[in-house]
Amino acid sequence: MKKATFSILCLEGAVLSFNVAAAAALIPSIAADFALSQFFVGKIIWLYMLPYGLAAFLYGPLVRAFDARKVELACIFLFSLANLLAGLAPDIHTLFVARFLMGIFGASVIPLGLILIAKHIRQNKRGGYVGIFFGWTFVASLLGLFLSGLIPWRWIFIIPAVLGLALWVFMYFYLPSFKEGRGVFRFGYLEAFKDKKVARIFLYIFLISLIYHGVQQWLGVYFSTQLFLNQFTISMMITLTSLSGIFGEFWGGHLADQMGRPKVVSLGIIAMVLGILLLLLKLPLTLLGLAMIIWGLGWTFNHVGLATMLTDLPPEFLNEAASLNSGVRFIAGGLGVSLGGLLMLKSFNFGFVIFGSALVLLLFSGRVFKFKQPAN
Repeated sequence: MKKATFSILCLEGAVLSFNVAAAAALIPSIAADFALSQFFVGKIIWLYMLPYGLAAFLYGPLVRAFDARKVELACIFLFSLANLLAGLAPDIHTLFVARFLMGIFGASVIPLGLILIAKHIRQNKRGGYVGIFFGWTFVASLLGLFLSGLIPWRWIFIIPAVLGLALWVFMYFYLPSFKEGRGVFRFGYLEAFKDKKVARIFLYIFLISLIYHGVQQWLGVYFSTQLFLNQFTISMMITLTSLSGIFGEFWGGHLADQMGRPKVVSLGIIAMVLGILLLLLKLPLTLLGLAMIIWGLGWTFNHVGLATMLTDLPPEFLNEAASLNSGVRFIAGGLGVSLGGLLMLKSFNFGFVIFGSALVLLLFSGRVFKFKQPAN
């Protein structure tokens, strides 16, 4: 794979991710602007995640039959316009529509990145490339989170709209055609799930994503309503999860090549359990920041280990696996946000205990989720 092509993939991921994590931190500000409940405004999370997850199922099979260059040019253009609509939204319902469209058109980026890495990078180097690819998404997410504490919330959507349109021009001239990889358009999901390894990996991805987003996307509300932190401090706390996530993706990708994908995944869960335990203790601000760092490292170790596993799957399942990665993660994430809202509305401690216990059960379900490191 040419450096320019891989750089474009990383830039697409960065534009896509700029406001993904920031949206959770912005809920209090958006709610105040529109004079609405924070729990009602929280719908902006799952109204992005669920359509993203459903649309992702289309893009893997689609780029098998059509030139991925054309697909990406169309999607990044429409994704940028949806961000612009969100930034200029006169009311919450327009913002809801914009978030829905962002999910539909943004869902093409990650599947294409994983497909190209799997096809063009040697197996013993893929973890590093997957880590770099997702690492840049966390860099962008970190920048968005940092700025969310400093600038009006509308600019968190306008900035990726402008950058996305600029990237579209760059892509038009420098993104190569992928016609040589074209085949017949088909959905091979049933065939993929007949493979026990594929089914186990995606059941695991579904559960871990539901748990993570059930906690992560309500942290802004938790910090605001339970710890009474201001918007800047909220943004900085959640920013720490992305800051540690940058190191988690780069470092975790390297470790996935060196010590094996399954070990990195398990280390990730252990760190996530520790992060939730620390949240339950309602620590001073400095130690709360440490909890966010541990939580972010745990999620990204888990994320990069699993994503690299997918690039190791048989070629006949590659397109479906790449789409399933995004689809399952975001559908589960959207459900996790909804479930998290119900649990946290009852009690944040109750929600943390439920999700933390689920993580412990997942950690000790080794016989159900038994992954083997492929031979290089």
